[in-house]
Amino acid sequence: MEKLSTYNIAFKGLKEGNHLFDYHIRNSFFELFENSLIEEAEADVTISLEKRNTFMSLHLDLKGSARLTCDRCLDQYDQEIANKADLIIKFGDSGYEDSDEVIWLHPEDYQFNVAQIIYDYIVLGIPLKHIHPDRQDGSSECNPEMLEKLKEYSPLHEGKGDQRWIQLKNLLNNN
Repeated sequence: MEKLSTYNIAFKGLKEGNHLFDYHIRNSFFELFENSLIEEAEADVTISLEKRNTFMSLHLDLKGSARLTCDRCLDQYDQEIANKADLIIKFGDSGYEDSDEVIWLHPEDYQFNVAQIIYDYIVLGIPLKHIHPDRQDGSSECNPEMLEKLKEYSPLHEGKGDQRWIQLKNLLNNN
């Protein structure tokens, strides 16, 4: 894809040693990926490429935030994301499969694209549970009206629901 060519790193012309590449990821980046899990996010990504004679090592460092929908109250919030990764890039003919830490390139390749790597590590930096972070005083930033509704319709709400669940909940409180 032509729009992803911005994220190509041409390594054939680079001297041995360390090389830095900075990327400023914005919402338009995520539109390049079909069925993207993220629609709104901003991140600054620094890639340090150490080129050696027979292999390259790539260190990725990203920091930013993503706009998510809270699983608890359904309000939007900004989730801070950060991630680091160390990958090895090796050269070889066909028959090698990429793994979590090793990327194989054909010996004739002169560049590789880091867009998918950046996308993957941004997604991996997002927690599985999308819940508003707590304030400094420990209170929730979730929508208080929604929390009340959840409490009201909870099967463990006092006077409502199956008594077996209430008895089980009481067991937890008897530490």
